[in-house]
Amino acid sequence: DVQLQASGGGLVQAGGSLRLSCAASGFTFDDFAIGWFRQAPGKEREGVSCISVKDGNTYYADSVKGRFTISTDNARNTVYVQMDSLKPEDTAVYYCAVDPGPGYGCAVQPSVYDTWGQGTQVTVSS
Repeated sequence: DVQLQASGGGLVQAGGSLRLSCAASGFTFDDFAIGWFRQAPGKEREGVSCISVKDGNTYYADSVKGRFTISTDNARNTVYVQMDSLKPEDTAVYYCAVDPGPGYGCAVQPSVYDTWGQGTQVTVSS
Protein backbone atom coordinates (compact mmCIF):
# COMPACT_ATOMS: atom_id res chain seq x y z
CA ASP A 1 0.00 0.00 0.00
CA VAL A 2 1.12 3.54 -0.73
CA GLN A 3 1.68 5.34 2.55
CA LEU A 4 2.98 8.73 3.59
CA GLN A 5 3.91 9.59 7.16
CA ALA A 6 4.31 13.28 7.97
CA SER A 7 6.11 14.38 11.10
CA GLY A 8 8.12 17.20 12.62
CA GLY A 9 5.45 19.71 13.50
CA GLY A 10 5.35 21.57 16.77
CA LEU A 11 5.08 24.89 18.54
CA VAL A 12 7.66 27.54 17.71
CA GLN A 13 8.01 31.26 18.20
CA ALA A 14 7.87 33.63 15.26
CA GLY A 15 11.23 33.75 13.53
CA GLY A 16 12.00 30.17 14.50
CA SER A 17 12.49 27.07 12.39
CA LEU A 18 11.06 23.60 11.98
CA ARG A 19 11.83 20.74 9.64
CA LEU A 20 8.97 18.57 8.46
CA SER A 21 9.53 15.06 7.17
CA CYS A 22 7.40 12.94 4.86
CA ALA A 23 8.39 9.27 4.87
CA ALA A 24 7.06 7.35 1.88
CA SER A 25 6.52 3.66 1.35
CA GLY A 26 4.74 1.28 -1.00
CA PHE A 27 5.83 2.84 -4.29
CA THR A 28 8.93 3.63 -6.31
CA PHE A 29 9.90 6.85 -4.61
CA ASP A 30 12.22 8.04 -7.38
CA ASP A 31 9.47 8.10 -10.02
CA PHE A 32 7.06 10.61 -8.57
CA ALA A 33 6.51 14.11 -7.25
CA ILE A 34 5.73 14.89 -3.62
CA GLY A 35 3.89 17.97 -2.50
CA TRP A 36 3.43 19.75 0.81
CA PHE A 37 0.16 21.46 1.60
CA ARG A 38 -1.28 23.20 4.61
CA GLN A 39 -4.71 23.97 5.95
CA ALA A 40 -5.50 26.52 8.61
CA PRO A 41 -8.84 26.49 10.48
CA GLY A 42 -11.59 27.88 8.32
CA LYS A 43 -9.39 28.10 5.24
CA GLU A 44 -8.96 26.02 2.12
CA ARG A 45 -6.04 23.67 1.68
CA GLU A 46 -3.10 25.60 0.25
CA GLY A 47 -0.19 24.31 -1.77
CA VAL A 48 3.12 25.15 -0.11
CA SER A 49 5.85 23.43 -2.08
CA CYS A 50 6.57 20.38 -4.18
CA ILE A 51 9.49 18.48 -5.60
CA SER A 52 9.86 16.04 -8.44
CA VAL A 53 12.00 13.25 -7.07
CA LYS A 54 12.53 12.14 -10.68
CA ASP A 55 14.04 15.34 -12.05
CA GLY A 56 14.62 17.52 -9.00
CA ASN A 57 12.36 20.37 -10.10
CA THR A 58 10.84 22.29 -7.23
CA TYR A 59 8.09 24.82 -6.72
CA TYR A 60 7.33 27.19 -3.86
CA ALA A 61 4.25 29.24 -3.17
CA ASP A 62 4.96 32.98 -3.04
CA SER A 63 4.01 33.01 0.63
CA VAL A 64 6.93 30.74 1.56
CA LYS A 65 9.50 31.50 -1.13
CA GLY A 66 12.86 32.32 0.39
CA ARG A 67 11.88 30.87 3.78
CA PHE A 68 11.08 27.21 3.03
CA THR A 69 13.37 24.70 1.36
CA ILE A 70 12.22 21.33 0.07
CA SER A 71 14.62 18.43 -0.36
CA THR A 72 14.75 14.66 -0.60
CA ASP A 73 16.75 11.83 0.91
CA ASN A 74 16.27 9.11 -1.67
CA ALA A 75 18.01 6.50 0.47
CA ARG A 76 15.36 7.04 3.14
CA ASN A 77 12.42 7.63 0.76
CA THR A 78 11.83 10.87 2.60
CA VAL A 79 10.99 14.41 1.57
CA TYR A 80 11.81 17.28 3.91
CA VAL A 81 10.70 20.86 4.09
CA GLN A 82 12.94 23.13 6.10
CA MET A 83 10.88 26.04 7.36
CA ASP A 84 12.80 29.11 8.51
CA SER A 85 11.72 32.59 9.58
CA LEU A 86 8.35 31.21 10.54
CA LYS A 87 5.43 33.59 10.88
CA PRO A 88 2.15 33.26 12.79
CA GLU A 89 0.36 32.98 9.45
CA ASP A 90 2.26 29.76 8.78
CA THR A 91 0.19 28.12 11.52
CA ALA A 92 -1.70 25.19 9.99
CA VAL A 93 -1.85 21.44 9.67
CA TYR A 94 0.73 20.43 7.10
CA TYR A 95 0.18 17.47 4.80
CA CYS A 96 2.34 15.69 2.28
CA ALA A 97 0.95 13.91 -0.74
CA VAL A 98 2.13 12.02 -3.81
CA ASP A 99 1.28 12.90 -7.40
CA PRO A 100 0.69 9.64 -9.33
CA GLY A 101 1.51 11.29 -12.66
CA PRO A 102 4.62 10.72 -14.78
CA GLY A 103 6.81 12.51 -12.23
CA TYR A 104 8.40 15.20 -14.35
CA GLY A 105 8.11 18.58 -12.69
CA CYS A 106 5.49 19.26 -10.05
CA ALA A 107 2.58 21.50 -9.22
CA VAL A 108 0.72 22.26 -5.99
CA GLN A 109 -2.83 21.72 -7.15
CA PRO A 110 -4.38 19.38 -4.54
CA SER A 111 -6.56 17.67 -7.15
CA VAL A 112 -3.58 15.98 -8.85
CA TYR A 113 -2.45 14.26 -5.66
CA ASP A 114 -4.12 11.00 -4.77
CA THR A 115 -2.49 9.75 -1.56
CA TRP A 116 -2.12 11.94 1.49
CA GLY A 117 -0.31 11.65 4.79
CA GLN A 118 -2.08 12.21 8.08
CA GLY A 119 -0.91 15.78 8.69
CA THR A 120 1.30 17.38 11.31
CA GLN A 121 0.40 20.52 13.26
CA VAL A 122 2.61 23.58 13.04
CA THR A 123 1.85 26.43 15.43
CA VAL A 124 3.80 29.67 15.30
CA SER A 125 3.31 32.03 18.22
CA SER A 126 3.79 35.76 17.94
